[in-house]
Amino acid sequence: MRIFVAGATGAVGTRLVPLLLAAGHSVTGLTHAPARAAAIRRMGAEAAIADALDASSVAAAVAAARPDVIIHELSALTGAPDLRHFDASFALTNRLRTEATDHLIAAGKQAGIRRMVAQSYCGWPYARAGDPVKTEDDPLDPHPAANARASFDAIRHLEAAVTGASEFEGVVLRYGGFYGPHTGVFDGAVVDQLRRRRFPLIGDGGGWWSFVHVEDAAAATVIAAERGHAGLYNIVDDEPAPVREWLAFLAKLIGAKPPWHLPRWIGRLLAGEQLTAMMTEVRAGSNQKARRELGWRPAHASWRQGFAEVVAQHRF
Repeated sequence: MRIFVAGATGAVGTRLVPLLLAAGHSVTGLTHAPARAAAIRRMGAEAAIADALDASSVAAAVAAARPDVIIHELSALTGAPDLRHFDASFALTNRLRTEATDHLIAAGKQAGIRRMVAQSYCGWPYARAGDPVKTEDDPLDPHPAANARASFDAIRHLEAAVTGASEFEGVVLRYGGFYGPHTGVFDGAVVDQLRRRRFPLIGDGGGWWSFVHVEDAAAATVIAAERGHAGLYNIVDDEPAPVREWLAFLAKLIGAKPPWHLPRWIGRLLAGEQLTAMMTEVRAGSNQKARRELGWRPAHASWRQGFAEVVAQHRF
């Protein structure tokens, strides 16, 4: 198949493009930066240079590529965001989840694509009530934190726009929290904050998280491009865990002292409403639907195994 990857030089894209090529697909990778086009070509793909926030630019790039499938991996998530000002930190990513999604959908319809796969997030959007591990049928949070409402609305927009399209099959992958070499919790900033004891545990640390190794996320995305019913899929490992468990494990793994503990009310004042909710209230996701319907199995079944592997190989 001809596959158009928007976000080909991001954390998932750099792992995804080689996997798609190895599976025999013809790939065009989109980047907004001419300097990154060479990296796409070195992977063996064609490079398209366009501003994802410009509709005509996207339309021209997609028309030239003539894809059967579009994969939307666009984000602007680099470094450690300022979670106290959550929506401000995610402002560009929110535009990519709304405006760029609409541009890709419109271009895809014009090009006659049969399938679109888009990146979403499993980490905090589920309702903060009931079971700690949620399925794709469970409701999203009806009352998101005030400083994360724009980010929440952007996720809702992407998911509804992609899965609601009638002209093609829309698949949304709700990835867990990423990790991998220099990615997610190992992006350098997080590890440094843990070592300096500047990453405190807020409240009881009872918020439940799901993780996924970035290579497993890429592998799941290849499968979703090739087969499976339209709809939503949690792409997470087999072991959801509360913050107090994984944070202490990670600190010990990198040789740091245990994180400081902050009462919830102080955490809310210092870190903001959304980060406090992420530490104390959010819910994780189940991967049973992806296992059952996509036949996907994470190679890193547990973040424990995966964290230890990254630390051992890259000396964090």
